[in-house]
Amino acid sequence: MIYRERVTPSWTAYLAGALIVPAVLVVFLPINPGVGAILALVAFAGFVVLMVNGSPVIEIDATTLRVGSAKVPLRYVGEAVAHPDRESARQAAGPGLDARAWTCLRGWATTSVRVDIDDANDPIPYWLFSSRDPEAVVAALERARTKLKK
Repeated sequence: MIYRERVTPSWTAYLAGALIVPAVLVVFLPINPGVGAILALVAFAGFVVLMVNGSPVIEIDATTLRVGSAKVPLRYVGEAVAHPDRESARQAAGPGLDARAWTCLRGWATTSVRVDIDDANDPIPYWLFSSRDPEAVVAALERARTKLKK
């Protein structure tokens, strides 16, 4: 494994999700406080599980780039470009986005990476995906592709 990253939400997303607890308590306290407390904790635990499971994993090994459930052999990976700030990532995912591109974007990650796909048989021109450290992803791809060429 050359690089691995799970693009998880920030702690503020979990803090906002914690508002589920008082909302459930308000509904169930008049009926049954014990059941209300249990349901509130179960609802928050379910929220956390959904957030973690909904967080894509970026993996780069000696032969493959994987993002979430998608993968591409490194021999088809072209130029990789980091979008290390919010504005360039917004431009890449908004006005600059090709409708044919494959995307794996998460609102809680404000930076992204664009990876060109050099395969004549693939209609997808590039991948655009969220990353907390886009420069590290680009550097890892370069290292992996250098090793692949040797």
